[in-house]
Amino acid sequence: MLDIQRYADLGTMQIDWLDAHYHFSFANYHNPERMGLGPLRVINDDIVAAAGGFAPHPHRDMEIITYVRAGAITHEDSLGHRGKTAAGDIQVMSAGSGITHSEWNEEKEATRLYQIWISPRTKGSQPRWEARQFPKAEGALSLLASGREQHQGQQPLWIDQEAAIWGGTLRAGQAWTQSLEGGAYLLVSTGEVMIGDETLYAGDGAAIRALEALEITANQSSELVLIDLPTLASES
Repeated sequence: MLDIQRYADLGTMQIDWLDAHYHFSFANYHNPERMGLGPLRVINDDIVAAAGGFAPHPHRDMEIITYVRAGAITHEDSLGHRGKTAAGDIQVMSAGSGITHSEWNEEKEATRLYQIWISPRTKGSQPRWEARQFPKAEGALSLLASGREQHQGQQPLWIDQEAAIWGGTLRAGQAWTQSLEGGAYLLVSTGEVMIGDETLYAGDGAAIRALEALEITANQSSELVLIDLPTLASES
């Protein structure tokens, strides 16, 4: 089953330095039909203006993954970590027992990113932060982050959940099949893709249920992020 969320229909919030679009209920946007997908709680499509950013604020018991689409974001936290994550790369912050952090756009251009929140398997764990650069070549979706034992030999960033995050760019006309272990959520960052008879455009998202394999055809060069989740309760 495919549940498409068009970019124009997402929840929104605009202030002087932030243009945010919410795939699920977040902050002042509340939609009882859009409360998450299994352990996936938040996907925010954010444009952060140059010199803008999120002032220090606390989190706990959440896996917070930031995928930068354009520009760069600088992270600083109460554990002493500081680092910049650039376009095409990701950072993972396990909030665990509690952490305070800020994310700031120190660039001269706007930064665009996805912020993804996933509920962890365990509560009260040791907080941590990690970022990594990933290959930018077209033609494949690469494993970026995972909490699945079978993926650890591939050295993704670790998340405390039975989930995996893939990302990359497909070439125009390319068909790609991705096996799934449970539910999933697909984000089309750029371009245009087909799933069956449905077309997804830049900014769209799609919740996916009860599919063992997702078949994607890129109508044009398309950057995608795919979040593969555990089997959802309604499917078990």
